[in-house]
Amino acid sequence: MTDGEIGEAFRLAYVPGVTPAKWINVWTERLPGVPITPVTVPAAEAVGLLRDGGADAAFVRLPLDRDGLSVIPLYVETTVVMAPKDHAVTAAEEVLLADLSDDEVLRPLDDTLEWTAHPGLPAFTDPPTTAAAVELVASGAGLLLVPQSLARLHHRRDLTYRPVLDAPQSQVALAWPTAATTDLVEDFIGIVRGRTANSSRGRAPASPAEKPDRHAEKPDRHQERPAQRQERKPARGGTGRRATPTDRKGKRRRPR
Repeated sequence: MTDGEIGEAFRLAYVPGVTPAKWINVWTERLPGVPITPVTVPAAEAVGLLRDGGADAAFVRLPLDRDGLSVIPLYVETTVVMAPKDHAVTAAEEVLLADLSDDEVLRPLDDTLEWTAHPGLPAFTDPPTTAAAVELVASGAGLLLVPQSLARLHHRRDLTYRPVLDAPQSQVALAWPTAATTDLVEDFIGIVRGRTANSSRGRAPASPAEKPDRHAEKPDRHQERPAQRQERKPARGGTGRRATPTDRKGKRRRPR
């Protein structure tokens, strides 16, 4: 972060179901001089918000149109089917798409899952939002397949959900306009990727005084230290010569 960024704000958008609190907390501790402004955005509007400059970065769901955007995939979400608590599908801990073949399955217009063939029977209507679809599920009008985080977000006492093992899955990612990759964006990328505050990425380089001088004169390894160059003095009462070794009987040994 440069001095010119002091007082700026970082605008973070996120789609429903994503909980960015842990990253926001790290940002607040690490960059207390730059407030972070989180805002929830419908999944269908997240890309437009980034391209219009309404946010510096956003947590989005894949797939999406990546034109002009940089994207870092983060994690894959489990897909679940939402149903009334007394529905037959709740008898199993996990289900397959084939288990839903006789049920009407709602498909909201903001569906985040990418289907090659939609499961179940066509519903009588396509609700405009996931929230509206959840209301229809509660009324018994059909079932709904969503990422597990959305099922938790729209939790109701009269509804439950089960994992669908062979359904397509949604992936959460961090996205931002490639042309607007600022230092603050780099700081947030580092936080999301788990870099520590001491990480060299995105930090100012060390000043010349802090860097070791590679061209500085190095001491000669073969040169003796001053203490090693002192003349060796004989021990008291000695001649300075090494004593001739003797055997155990006191006789002098012949040199080899």
